Amino acid sequence: MQELELKIPPVVLVMIFAFTMWLLAQLVPPLAWPVIWGWILAAAFTVAGIVIALSGVLAFRRANTTVDPRVPQQTSSLVIRGIYRYSRNPMYLGFLLLLTAWACYLMSLAAFALLPLFMLYMNRFQIASEERFLLQKFGEDYQAYAKQVRRWL
Repeated sequence: MQELELKIPPVVLVMIFAFTMWLLAQLVPPLAWPVIWGWILAAAFTVAGIVIALSGVLAFRRANTTVDPRVPQQTSSLVIRGIYRYSRNPMYLGFLLLLTAWACYLMSLAAFALLPLFMLYMNRFQIASEERFLLQKFGEDYQAYAKQVRRWL
């Protein structure tokens, strides 16, 4: 399964999951909550997701390191400031929140069911590989950071 590691750009993966969520929502009756609640929750999760993901991108830009997770060898520094004090993967957390917003908008229990699958995929095929590289490159500094800050939140 290593052939899947770092192959699909996370943004593309989010689009694949979003499309699949939409397809499932067409097959399953919507949740029985008022539409306005779906919209309100979707808006709140969207704002949170965008803010968190962009905070991660900006922290990487300030540190002059790559944002492209498919090429971890281009990493020039270990970013542990800003949003990275709370999450080791704020960009992925932001993507998860955006998918949560989409599930709220779709008002679909089937769409919500895909959220844990997104996390499992990211943990196995994206984050685990990145963490191996960071541990190899930054050693004890990364190990200490990983002990202090959770993977997602």
